[in-house]
Formats: sequence, structure tokens, C-alpha cells
Amino acid sequence: MTNNKFRKLRNEELGRKNIAEYQAARKFPVIIILDNVRSLNNIGSVFRTADGFLAEGVYLCGITATPPHREIRKTALGATESVHWKYYEKTTDAVEELRREGYTIVAVEQAENSIYLEQFRPDPKKCYALIFGHEVNGVSQEVVDQSDYCIEIPQFGTKHSFNISVSTGIVLWDFFIKMEQEKP
Repeated sequence: MTNNKFRKLRNEELGRKNIAEYQAARKFPVIIILDNVRSLNNIGSVFRTADGFLAEGVYLCGITATPPHREIRKTALGATESVHWKYYEKTTDAVEELRREGYTIVAVEQAENSIYLEQFRPDPKKCYALIFGHEVNGVSQEVVDQSDYCIEIPQFGTKHSFNISVSTGIVLWDFFIKMEQEKP
């Protein structure tokens, strides 16, 4: 039995922005900070997700590799050209700069007194810096200490964490939906 109700759209039917249109577009007020992320594929995936949500940018810190890099490009699919990015040797410097600029700092980490993601209500009038950490060690304690909030994605299986690129997608989608619904 075939279902003739659905026809896959071709790329040219999707109405996507070109790089110039993307860069001129009003951005979602979120910057993603990668705290010592080691996987080049994860970095590329974060760029692609940031592009998909029109995030303000991606800040790459510590051992996190920077574009141009063949392995990042493989998963970013051109998003390193559209998404604004900066590199910081120390994540704490990126956090301090964003705090001075008025961003609310949110570490995505399993921690004492963290708030489950579904319970956190971002204010649509604020800008946020969302920090995602190293694949094994997570967000460093020093950076968690600098955070205004620590949010945690609930999990129900046997593993201790989600892949960082999956976590980024989950959190950005959650923030996007909540902030769009709360707009005046």
C-alpha cells in the first residue's frame, strides 16, 4: 500500500536563506559555548544546529578545534560559513565577556541543584549563553561556578549522558519553543 499524501520536497522548494540572507537575518538570542569539545564531528554538528535555529554564534574554547577543518566541514555542511564564531583559549574568558554584554550564562550539566530542562523558563527578553562541555568530563567545574543556571536534560536509560550534538539540539529546540511562546 502506498501513501500518496506526502511528496518529499526538493532542496530548491525549501525556501532556505543564502549566506548573505542568513547573516542579515534577526538571530535567535543564544550563543553556544563549547567547553573543550574534542570531537570534530560534534563541533560540525553544533554549527549545523546553530544555523538551523539562527543562533547568534558559536564560541569555541580550549581544545575545541576551529574551522576550517575537513572533519568539521563534513558534518557542518557549510554552516561554518554562515554562523558567526569566535575562539577563546579559556572558556572562562568567553563567559566573562558575554556576562559583560548582558547574557545569562547557562551550563548544561548534571550538577547538584540543577534545574531539569522542562522546568526552566527562559525569558524571551534576555540573551543566553548555553555551555556544552567535553564528551567525557562535561562542563568544567570552574565554568559551572561562573554560571547563572545549571540545567539538566532528564534521562531514563542506562547511559550517563547524551552526545553533545544531541544535547545541543534538544536544548536549542526547547529554548526556541519556550521563548517564541512567551514573546509579547
